[in-house]
Amino acid sequence: MESNQTPKKRVFSAIQPSGMLTLGNYLGALKNWVSLQESYDCIYSVADLHAITARQEPALLRKQVTETFALLLAVGINPEKAAVFVQSHVPAHAELAWVLSCFTQFGELGRMTQFKDKSIRHADNINAGLFSYPCLMAADILLYRADYVPVGEDQRQHLELSRDIAVRVNGLYNDAFTVPDALIPKIGARVMSLQDPQKKMSKSDPNAGAWVALLDKPDDIRRKFRRAVTDSGSEVHVAQGKDGVNNLIGIYAALTGKSVPEIEREFDGRGYGDFKAAVGEAVVEALTPVQERFARLIADKAGLERLMAEGAEAAGKIAGRVLAKVYRKIGLR
Repeated sequence: MESNQTPKKRVFSAIQPSGMLTLGNYLGALKNWVSLQESYDCIYSVADLHAITARQEPALLRKQVTETFALLLAVGINPEKAAVFVQSHVPAHAELAWVLSCFTQFGELGRMTQFKDKSIRHADNINAGLFSYPCLMAADILLYRADYVPVGEDQRQHLELSRDIAVRVNGLYNDAFTVPDALIPKIGARVMSLQDPQKKMSKSDPNAGAWVALLDKPDDIRRKFRRAVTDSGSEVHVAQGKDGVNNLIGIYAALTGKSVPEIEREFDGRGYGDFKAAVGEAVVEALTPVQERFARLIADKAGLERLMAEGAEAAGKIAGRVLAKVYRKIGLR
């Protein structure tokens, strides 16, 4: 009997295993990933091939890949609802990246702001992989015929290039790829540093008080929020120039589901001290179950390896079909 159900639109997204994931990763991406799996056909990846554009210590990289995979499951991504896998476990990513690099112009890659930024930060290691990174990112997306890609504003340029490559190849070979669109979350999309709220929260920040790791201890989380930068005022409300308070309100809203007016009423006349303590408690409350699930997952190494293998198999079936189609279209056997 044929189903009358309309197939779900497909979403692809990936995250690098470049150290401990932060509250910014959770509110800016992962929390949204969890919601998306209820409405879309979702495919999520730990992008370990992307990580090696910077020099990595092998044992540490393997540990970070495993922990990142476990954290994706711990935050609520369900392998029965979404395919979750490690990028390097599906060789089609590297294979399609080479093909796409042959359809990408040198000038297009040279204009990528992330390449320019990383070239400055890693001036001793400006390698070809760093330059052609967007071709691998395009392969990640196009291999799965993704309809949508959840991205922050800082990744829009890479997605636009992926779209340009897909359109270019489709123009030459007719319907090789689905051209993806962006999904940009409205709340919690950009979590800022707790010590310099004009900068995005980043685990590379040398000031450990500026960012919250998903596995930080509750008392450490509370302390970081008590010391979070605000401004010289005391009123909890969104306003121009109040970057610190605006950031904390955004975090609190994303975790509690409350609107900005509700938050402003809740803390009317109570001052920054009460508000920062409440935000810290909301973060602890949200991350405690994540940490408990992570501890159970990471303790079961065999179980994690089985889930990795199952995810790679599921993703590999889709990727293999798309890669074979592309090979046929461009004349490879």
